[in-house]
Amino acid sequence: MEQYKKEFIDFMVACKVLKFGSFTLKSGRQSPFFMNAGAYITGSQLMKLGEYYAQAIHANFGDDFDVLFGPAYKGIPLAVATVIAYSKLYGKEIRYCSNRKEAKDHGADKGVLLGSELQEGDRVVIIEDVTTSGKSIEETYPIVTGQGVQVTVVGEMVSLNRQERAPESTKSALDTITDRFGFPARAIVSMSEVVQALYKSGQQDAVITDALKKEIDSYYAQWGVDGKL
Repeated sequence: MEQYKKEFIDFMVACKVLKFGSFTLKSGRQSPFFMNAGAYITGSQLMKLGEYYAQAIHANFGDDFDVLFGPAYKGIPLAVATVIAYSKLYGKEIRYCSNRKEAKDHGADKGVLLGSELQEGDRVVIIEDVTTSGKSIEETYPIVTGQGVQVTVVGEMVSLNRQERAPESTKSALDTITDRFGFPARAIVSMSEVVQALYKSGQQDAVITDALKKEIDSYYAQWGVDGKL
């Protein structure tokens, strides 16, 4: 596992973004873990988060893109933090773009977009926190491709690949997105990598103990792709 992935897993736990317990998801599933990117609230946290996203985007998609699109609302700070980090780490200026929930009807920046306008020929990476069902991209993709200019979506990056079946599918949410929209959907880390990093058999002070590991295994027996993590 790459070093930045190991560091990111510890970072999620330290920031209390990744929690373990019993959580009811929007889908109605009862999950033994939950990730909430809204818990990144300080300057240093957002700075580091942007760097982890930048490293993952660079590793998966390279430098051949122009715009990072973060859908409102959580995607806005993700996009801003990551373009700053991308400039710092790789010396390339990437523009950020987000959407407004309601179009602005006045001023020089009126319209549905915030930040950079999308331009003819732009290559776009979409950035989000996490997806369980893949439904959010159904709203985001038409916004990105419906601005009256020809753009190419290079891929999508999220924080965590939950590696569970999307509703009404036998595939994961990220694989479902790739199949439907034709671009790769990737994550900084996968849940299997999280378990690999945090599970310590026989250690009661581990983040993922034997008891919690059994709960995670049981969850994936029901909801995991092919019934496993």
